[in-house]
Amino acid sequence: MIITEPEMEKETLININRYLFIMPRRFNKFMVCIGLSVLLSTNLTTAQIFQDSTSLNLAKRDVDCIYNMQFNDADQLYAKIVKLYPGHPVVFLLRGLSTYWKNYPMLYSNPARISYEEDLRRCIRLSEKNTNAAYESEYLLANLCARGMLLKLYDDNNLTLNVISLATGTYKYLRRSFRFAHACTDLQYYTGVYNYYREVYPTVYPVYKPLALLFPAGNKEAGLKDLQSAAADAVVLRGESYMLLSWVYLNFENKYQQALHYCKTLHGIYPENVLVSALYIKNLLLMKRYDEAEKLILDSLKETGNNYFRAQLIIFKGLLQEKKYHNYNLAQQYYNSGISKMAPFGQYGKEYTAYAYFGLSRISDTNREKDKSKMFREKAMKLGDFKKINFDK
Repeated sequence: MIITEPEMEKETLININRYLFIMPRRFNKFMVCIGLSVLLSTNLTTAQIFQDSTSLNLAKRDVDCIYNMQFNDADQLYAKIVKLYPGHPVVFLLRGLSTYWKNYPMLYSNPARISYEEDLRRCIRLSEKNTNAAYESEYLLANLCARGMLLKLYDDNNLTLNVISLATGTYKYLRRSFRFAHACTDLQYYTGVYNYYREVYPTVYPVYKPLALLFPAGNKEAGLKDLQSAAADAVVLRGESYMLLSWVYLNFENKYQQALHYCKTLHGIYPENVLVSALYIKNLLLMKRYDEAEKLILDSLKETGNNYFRAQLIIFKGLLQEKKYHNYNLAQQYYNSGISKMAPFGQYGKEYTAYAYFGLSRISDTNREKDKSKMFREKAMKLGDFKKINFDK
């Protein structure tokens, strides 16, 4: 029996649906990694809207301002882009990106989430209405961008059914993106993400090995090399490349010295970005560079109005009191306060809440409270995705 390509694609979709429904939640992370690789690898210079240097410069400046939390400047640049290209899918994509960072972390209960979803779904609808073959790649890429951002929203808020619905519908567009890979000059970012995660995720989480067989093989070392090249030479994706390398070397590779280069460089590019600052401080604490971390923490507490970041900083202060000053009573106070202040942030707060519980476990052990130590460590292990990052050493 000869199986045609449509039949093969249908069978693949059936298999993916099967895995989506029977796999635990962490599978969503795997799908989001694949989806975001398309989102973040979209080189907007290939789109009609960015065929001239003026609009390309506007877009680059707009994205930089958004990532650096300079929203007044970003809004002014966005207004110029909208005036030049009203109704283009990319303008809704840019507005969605701005909404995300203005409201970071984007909780599903946030009223801004409604306009965020509307902008991204409008981008998808407009992209899918395109019938001009000459513009197919740009509209396909805009479509995948919006889908990737929505996947991130749903996954971060543990909305499994939303992830299932969107991820399965996105697969066919992901397949089509390979036909237009030549249009992306920042392609090394995309190949880096795919090559790395395709190989590492099934290794770190063996439950995904059967699922991984549905996707072409990757190459971990080649993936890291591609990401490093993108960080050095990418036109649009330099910041994203640095951010991903920081994340990979911290959480997956546990190579903190390599991570520090990317965290520090990224902080220099986007000093006002709270996610970047948190990564940098965490990196310094893991390397026991307490003086540098403490200065950043104190400076950040004076400046930030982001409650999520403030909760992270309180837990970081607990680590400083425990590790640098050995003031265990004050460290306990910070840890308990951080746990309480993280509670409203749901999935976003799990990893940092785990750090606090690890700290409470260590202090309880020092105080010879073995039962409490065991209880806190069990809580930490349930919450944290990256078990090796516990600040024990």
